[in-house]
Amino acid sequence: MTPELVDSPDYGPETDALLKVLADQPGYPELDPYQALLLDREDLPDPALAGERDPRPEIEDVVIELPGRSLDARIYRMSPEPRPVLLWLHGGSFIGGHLRDIEYATSGIAADGNVTVVSLNYRLAPENPCPAGLLDVRDTLQWVRKNLGAAIAVGGQSAGAALAAGACLLARDEGGPLPDRQILCYPTLDLHPDAEWHEWYFPADDVPKAAVPLRADSLAGLPPTLMLAAGRDSLRDDALAYAGRLEQDGVPTRLVEYADTMHAFLNFPGALSAGRHAVELIAADLNAAFS
Repeated sequence: MTPELVDSPDYGPETDALLKVLADQPGYPELDPYQALLLDREDLPDPALAGERDPRPEIEDVVIELPGRSLDARIYRMSPEPRPVLLWLHGGSFIGGHLRDIEYATSGIAADGNVTVVSLNYRLAPENPCPAGLLDVRDTLQWVRKNLGAAIAVGGQSAGAALAAGACLLARDEGGPLPDRQILCYPTLDLHPDAEWHEWYFPADDVPKAAVPLRADSLAGLPPTLMLAAGRDSLRDDALAYAGRLEQDGVPTRLVEYADTMHAFLNFPGALSAGRHAVELIAADLNAAFS
């Protein structure tokens, strides 16, 4: 499947500059990996990199009560009137990340996409390894359908996109109602045993098929899909392969690649114009899908 290419002469220099800034940030070499992870989770986003939250939507922090656990979420609304709902999932390699990291995207999509956005803090590994986060997304989709509306999209970034894709597979295989659209931004969709998060997230024995969407036997029957990829992303092949398989299995799929752009570019719209463009593109896509 040939992607639509979004390119700009700014993308390469912006990516180079940001990668240098990130490389210069101090780490925690004196701590064991888990203690360093806990400190990373406490870091607040830098507005110069992460951008600012759009002031137009009304914000409501809620606790979603699910069987055996409670999850924090933030809802972005432009109107009290019912609107289609987008359940959005942050990235973070299944072991980190927080809804506060991506407020430029979630608030901007709500403001310009004519949707209510529910941004979820799903459970993280290693405290809650696979399939905990996947089940959180599946069950939150049911909560959204019951409490907020029948027209639903699901999407996310990186690990969050993998959970969105996996939750759609679970809904299909379990015979439940599927979301009307999935939006997958630079997802991790296969096993990546060399990645540092892999052994923390995946169980040592049986990995649920829905947790590795590229290994599903068939993708037929899944929701229409918008896939975003990044040209300078080690996970680019996952995005392109999944989009190709979706198309082959009869799922309407749009694949958009941001040239010369890094993984996680939606986390850094303050520094990367590709991130700002992608928020506008996702909002326009949702407007068209639910018009």
